Amino acid sequence: MYVDNCMESNNQTSLSMGFLLLGFSDVFHFRVFFFFILLGLHLATLAGNLLILLAVSAEPSRPPMLFFLCQLSAIELCYTLIIAPKALAGLLSSGESTISFVGCATQMHFFVALGGAECFLLAAMSYDRYVAICQPLHYMAVMNQEFCLQLLVICCLGGFVVSLGLTVAVFHLPFCSSHHIDHFFCDVPALLHLACTKSYISELPLLVACTLILLLPFILILISYICICLAVMRIHDSSGRGKAFSTCISHLVVTVLHYGCATFIYVRPKSSYSPRRDKMLTLVYTNITPLLYPLIYGLRNKEIKGAVRKLLQKKIGTSKLEHF
Repeated sequence: MYVDNCMESNNQTSLSMGFLLLGFSDVFHFRVFFFFILLGLHLATLAGNLLILLAVSAEPSRPPMLFFLCQLSAIELCYTLIIAPKALAGLLSSGESTISFVGCATQMHFFVALGGAECFLLAAMSYDRYVAICQPLHYMAVMNQEFCLQLLVICCLGGFVVSLGLTVAVFHLPFCSSHHIDHFFCDVPALLHLACTKSYISELPLLVACTLILLLPFILILISYICICLAVMRIHDSSGRGKAFSTCISHLVVTVLHYGCATFIYVRPKSSYSPRRDKMLTLVYTNITPLLYPLIYGLRNKEIKGAVRKLLQKKIGTSKLEHF
């Protein structure tokens, strides 16, 4: 009874006090340098993903792959807008920043929801590649606009529901006297590290969430690519085989980057948590990879390059007409 009252008291205290994000206070003397580096990365990420988003949206007829790429860019834009402002604000002050209990829960919820939606979206994109290579004659009939919209809704709802359950479970844990989060945003491992419980029960919600938004989509992607490989092996023409593989390479690179970073950060026991190491890995995961995605797809996808070229030509042409 005393323990329950203590836990309830601690959670009520957390609710009123909020949390202190330590951010980059350990590199206080270099915070201005870090500020401009992060600002440059965020602006480049926003510019790259926004360019793809606008270019694809301007296309009158969008193939399924372009439709999914548009949604992927939208997710990366939201990632940046959720994390960047608070991290940059902390760097402008003393390297630390405060965040309310509700604000922390909201930030974590949307971050996990977007990450989950991206995992499901990568699985949907692998199914798109499977249909394109294994059932090319039925591609347009199967991957019609209505089915693509349904896949998108399922991806978003799946990420939202799993994230909501995880957020509720994490913020029902008892947080002890310390409210200092050694991170630049409210990440799940950092909050689990604050929980004053030594049992592994506190890690079960994260394990379930990882199973649903990491393992399940990964299995679907793996099955899709096994089928793709079997179909490609039956192609006797080497140029046709190379063309089939080239349509998948961008998706494979993005999938490896996303799953590699996410798995290393989140699929680990609480005891192996290291604030400084995890903070740097998450910095790469949330700043470098979203910047790489538009570069990977922009350099490899002819349809993306064509859409961007048309958009730029249209804008340049309009500006010249306005000038005259």
